[in-house]
Amino acid sequence: MRVKRGIVRRRRHNKIRKMVKGYRSSRRGNIRKANEAIMKAGQHAYMDRRKKKRTFRALWITRLSAAVKEHGLNYSRFAKGLKDKNIVLDRKSLSELAIHEPKVFEQVVKAVS
Repeated sequence: MRVKRGIVRRRRHNKIRKMVKGYRSSRRGNIRKANEAIMKAGQHAYMDRRKKKRTFRALWITRLSAAVKEHGLNYSRFAKGLKDKNIVLDRKSLSELAIHEPKVFEQVVKAVS
């Protein structure tokens, strides 16, 4: 007796069709092309989840650099000063301080320099 896969294949295809909603041309209509599109989209999503961390770190450093320049320092000296004084604040929290609590950030800069 042969296996026809009628229900199984239709369910799998429907799952793929649901995922490619909004795609254009044959990437939406053709199941093989749609599956390739989903796999490629998954690869990009995976890479970009890691790239996001790099991008945000660069953003925080840029913000800190700008904030520290106002106080007559540059970022590298500021970072070294933080390490020397054993101030354990990460770049994210420091950049948030620089934006939302400039007075507190000023005190941190004074402590470093």
